[in-house]
Amino acid sequence: MTERDHLSVFKSGEAVFGVIGLGYVGLPLALTFAESGVRVLGFDIDEAKTAKLNAGVSYIRQIPSKRVAAAAENGLLGAVTDFERLAEVDAVAICVPTPLDGHRQPDLSYVHATSREIAKRLRPGQLIILESTTYPGTTREEIQPLLEEGSGLTAGKDFFLAFSPEREDPGNKRFNTRTIPKVLGGLTPRCLEAARALYEPVFERVVPVSSPEVAELTKIFENTFRGVNIALVNELKLLCLKMGLDVHEVIAAANTKPFGFMAFWPGPGLGGHCIPIDPFYLTYKAHEYGMSTRFIELSGEINSAMPGYVVERVAAALNSREKPLKGSRVLVLGIAYKPDIDDMRESPAVPVMEGLIQRGARVEYHDPFIPAMPATRQTELRLESVELGDDYAALADYDAVVIVTNHSTIDYPKLVERSQLVVDTRNATAGHRPGDKVWLA
Repeated sequence: MTERDHLSVFKSGEAVFGVIGLGYVGLPLALTFAESGVRVLGFDIDEAKTAKLNAGVSYIRQIPSKRVAAAAENGLLGAVTDFERLAEVDAVAICVPTPLDGHRQPDLSYVHATSREIAKRLRPGQLIILESTTYPGTTREEIQPLLEEGSGLTAGKDFFLAFSPEREDPGNKRFNTRTIPKVLGGLTPRCLEAARALYEPVFERVVPVSSPEVAELTKIFENTFRGVNIALVNELKLLCLKMGLDVHEVIAAANTKPFGFMAFWPGPGLGGHCIPIDPFYLTYKAHEYGMSTRFIELSGEINSAMPGYVVERVAAALNSREKPLKGSRVLVLGIAYKPDIDDMRESPAVPVMEGLIQRGARVEYHDPFIPAMPATRQTELRLESVELGDDYAALADYDAVVIVTNHSTIDYPKLVERSQLVVDTRNATAGHRPGDKVWLA
């Protein structure tokens, strides 16, 4: 089959789409393709996930089971753990984790392992697309050699290779996978052509760029931009607390300027898979070129220090009540990394809780979306959410309540009323701060 014939598979709309990694990125992607009429075969090493999907059940709160059930019943979505079935698909999207290792260096072990599995079954004409967030050069320098060495095929000639960064934002009611513009960078012009043929019928807007490296850096830059600006307002928050000013009032006032300003809000640290990690991927690559990205690294240091600041603020608040942190009962309210979702990847709540425990506090948590802490690479803590009761009477038993994630389901006026002491890292208690009962952090 010629290269032109291979391209016709994608242009015909009859290509079978494979998605490896059915988590917060892979599952929305798989469903978006299935709902556009593309047959999707999902791959995951977790048998519990594949069984649920095949039964029409979602395991992610933001994705209703009715979406999964409809796709499965229409024969457009299936899920397997058998990677031998990769031979059945025409295109494969890699959506596996890209965390940091213990030394804050990029950990591409999941990407490498997945690439080796694909290489064993790679056939001419297939399109491989990396969607996992990573540093510029990964597709060309890491994925391409593994695929070529393992298969004996040549990228850009025998098979197509591209990068398209995921841009998922769990809980966002304004944008979804289909409506968020899709950046695409192909290894060669024909690789880009194949990727566009696959993606353009599914997404409202596809943004082609000149190379995988541009697409890779685009995603890293987006999240580094957020991380740097959050560090700025976090540092401003520390200054405002010393000056006796409300940083949220300052930001809100500045945000009335109709040009040249974009509001970012302070918090207890960064959470989610991307923003706390991506700047470190960028600095890692910069060091390869003998460059130190001091501005970016400083912002990372500021944001990484925020959970420790919260712990100190809790200690100070308790001390003002002549209570030591050691031995105090502390309730952490919200452990998801952002409001109204069940995702706690890289949540700042974890280092806050660990810091409090290390200082001798007796720590519990309440999160309406996370009944039990899942097993993660981030922590060995395995706590279960405590109930507050309809009238929040249970709050009186805690020496302090620390608001880490401001879920909208919480009645904050009542929380303040029922609590002995509140440390608020999210400005959730604005307008409800009697006396010295609420401390901002």
